[in-house]
Amino acid sequence: MKPTGSRIVIYAALAGNLAIAATKFAASWYTGSSAMLSEAIHSLVDTSNQVLLLFGLRRAARPATPNHPFGHGMEIYFWAFVVALMIFALGGALSIYEGIARLQEPTPMTTPWVNFAVLGASIVIESLSLRVAWKELRENDPNGSALSAVRGSKDPSIFAIFCEDAAALAGLAVALLGITLAVLLDKPIFDGIASIAIGLILIGTSGFLARETLSLMTGESASKEVLNDARDVLESDKRVVSVEDILSMHLAPDDVLLAVSIDFRDDMTSDEIEDAVYQLGERLRERQPVIKRIFLRPVGRKDHPRSMKARSTVQSST
Repeated sequence: MKPTGSRIVIYAALAGNLAIAATKFAASWYTGSSAMLSEAIHSLVDTSNQVLLLFGLRRAARPATPNHPFGHGMEIYFWAFVVALMIFALGGALSIYEGIARLQEPTPMTTPWVNFAVLGASIVIESLSLRVAWKELRENDPNGSALSAVRGSKDPSIFAIFCEDAAALAGLAVALLGITLAVLLDKPIFDGIASIAIGLILIGTSGFLARETLSLMTGESASKEVLNDARDVLESDKRVVSVEDILSMHLAPDDVLLAVSIDFRDDMTSDEIEDAVYQLGERLRERQPVIKRIFLRPVGRKDHPRSMKARSTVQSST
């Protein structure tokens, strides 16, 4: 099976982290650097997270069943949330613990040039991985900022990798600064401070990812672009008097459920309304292929919930 865009991003990140995790552990053991150990833990956690995301994608691709009639696409959101928790618990917490331990017992590093060589190579590899994730992320938001692209993305297997890679580069920069200060000033305490700073970066990344994936887990709507296109298709049809409500929810990154309350012309027969519903559904899918399930509910204005509420308010006041 040909890898999808999200899988390519994960494979690129997985290859990069596997390539540097063992190297960082070896460099940490050889030089005694606390910041390098934190970076090694970070790479190991990232590698485990990418395996979890691949597992989540496989689980989410299972077909619909009687117990899950809309499929299992939302399971990828659960595994992305687990990834966020792992970054917090295994990455951030352990890095802070290691930094505090090093502050209590500062130990000079041996052969620091090994750390610089490993950090330099890691920066190159992480930058390449980030570039792959950024390219995929920008496809849906070519003109927006990185923050808006992440928040607008409905695919956690892409934006989670992007955030992990961005956090990794930030952590590498902090580790490089901490080790440099520790060597130049002959103060190992900076190595421990860098380890704590790396842990805080990971905890911040974890909190951001948890918030974004929780929103998707609890039924996030489609993007404004999708909803605007849907309304444009419906309102441009001469058989439609008005579009009363458009409700949507992501069942998977590429699977949107759309429910519409729509008022057709009063002179249309039931057969004509059935034809209109079918044709409008086809146009919606053609305009936005991400819309997989469509429920069009023909209503008259007097049957619309807002109209009914208004009438009940008038009746209760008389």
